[in-house]
Amino acid sequence: MRATCTEKGLTVNLIAGTHVVLIAMNLTKARATGLLGFSIERTDHTEGEKYFLKNFLLFKVNDTGAKADHSSDNNPFQEFLWGDYTAKPEHTYTYRVIAKKGRPGRLQPDNEVSVTVTTESEVTDDHAIFFNRGVAASQAYADKFHNQRPEKVPNNAAYIWLSRGLEEALLKFIGQASGPGFGLRACMYEFSYPEVLQAFGIASRAGADVRIVYDYNAKTVKDKSTGQSRTERDPGDRDLKAITTAGITALCTPRQQSDNISHNKFIVLLEGNRPVQVWTGSTNITEGGIFGHSNCGQIVRDPAIARVYLDYWKRISGDPGPKAFKAYVESLTPVPDKKGQKPPKQTMLPVLSPRPSIRALKWYAELMDGAKSGVFATFPFGVNADFLKVLAKRRAFLRYALLDKPSLGRGPNQVEIISRDPNNRATAGTTLKGGLAQWAAEKLTGLNVNVPYIHTKYMIIDPLGDDPIVINGSANFSENSILHNDENSLVARGDMRMADVFLGEFMRLFNHYYFRAAVTEPRKPNDTADSTHQAAANDPAGKVYLKETDGWAMRFFEASNPRARERKYFGGTIAI
Repeated sequence: MRATCTEKGLTVNLIAGTHVVLIAMNLTKARATGLLGFSIERTDHTEGEKYFLKNFLLFKVNDTGAKADHSSDNNPFQEFLWGDYTAKPEHTYTYRVIAKKGRPGRLQPDNEVSVTVTTESEVTDDHAIFFNRGVAASQAYADKFHNQRPEKVPNNAAYIWLSRGLEEALLKFIGQASGPGFGLRACMYEFSYPEVLQAFGIASRAGADVRIVYDYNAKTVKDKSTGQSRTERDPGDRDLKAITTAGITALCTPRQQSDNISHNKFIVLLEGNRPVQVWTGSTNITEGGIFGHSNCGQIVRDPAIARVYLDYWKRISGDPGPKAFKAYVESLTPVPDKKGQKPPKQTMLPVLSPRPSIRALKWYAELMDGAKSGVFATFPFGVNADFLKVLAKRRAFLRYALLDKPSLGRGPNQVEIISRDPNNRATAGTTLKGGLAQWAAEKLTGLNVNVPYIHTKYMIIDPLGDDPIVINGSANFSENSILHNDENSLVARGDMRMADVFLGEFMRLFNHYYFRAAVTEPRKPNDTADSTHQAAANDPAGKVYLKETDGWAMRFFEASNPRARERKYFGGTIAI
């Protein structure tokens, strides 16, 4: 849901997802003279609470130690885009945004705007979207749980916080198959988290018809010490052990003849032998998938889409070889032949793999290339060459890329390559180290090895218009995913609610990691990272405080600064 209001040159735009409300401020340059920041007061009408959002940065005069008041009333945000990441689904909030001037310790309100918005429901008639916390290391985790491993925190408190409803939604979805007349058809890549495996077993024992296909492909690897080759089934052998322990071996069929890996993570719910819903997204059924790196689960309550997934599952369950299966998959879910053609409005189009050609991947790149106002995408395994070509084209609007790592192996630093265009903003996962200004050291939860930060695979095109496109699923934006893996994605056009949820979650993670990357790695003199980031990077031992002049705000009006475009894009049209 979106809401906006303008008063005396100050515009406030709210973009509400389920757990995130983006708060965008905009005003004229003249009104920004003397501006020391924005105070934001939140009223929760659902729970009857009212307070100012907290700012972890203080004016120096307000730094009185551990008990310092971090209220944004006295320490306003020196940003034009802020996020409330403590929002709850189906709550009505009023945000009162006050532009503050004067001087630290004696701030004066200049003008203010109040806007009311209701966050989206996680459960609607058509579909539901769930994101885990996805911050594998954070100040919040360090503060709440003292960087302990999740299993060492009493009462599962760390797991509940990290899940953020993802595990609960998955178990509830499976639990709908509560007896005879229901069925579940699943395709899984990593499949070892005991609670979920047990949930399938419970459904089966209640009388539901449960069948699961899991990846069990053989891979030949060479032992570096002996030079001998051996056959491994990873994660298949690990999953088989978990399946056996859970007592659901009879429900599971190994997938052994895929061209590469059977990388799906979907479940079809049947009622009366008819497909009615599908669970999909990027979440592997592992402890790390659910509680560690960033992941998404999506429920689609559309029998027509569920039927496509069921037909796909039926063919996979026969463990077909690659050639015939690729032809079948392309006929089941064709993509447009015409370059850059969008899917029909108000539709959700399944795109399944493997396919005989990379046409689907090129189509995604064409959709990105056809953006009019903004692109936001996650790339856990690097950025494909087709997408890099699009990002190399100069555009008059911002495009954001969030990577798990700046580079893969010995490859080039893709964050640097993408960022050569000042209208591209890119960052990768990282943590704050100890001794850095006033921030606590952060440690990874230890739940993930190869992909510690970003595992989602989604792209949002023109999200703030009335015709957004969202691509989401198990498939990475890569040739392997399209040509060789068993994969699934959904391409949704015109779903503004879905776009709002995905945009809020993207910016939550992007800003989280952009800040950490900026303060961890000193920036070059001509870099556009804001001065707070630069100060922390260049003087890691010293404390960083809010600026005491309006210089911070003036940078958001510099034509060469991408943050100026961000201000305009999220803040909307300003009143002169």
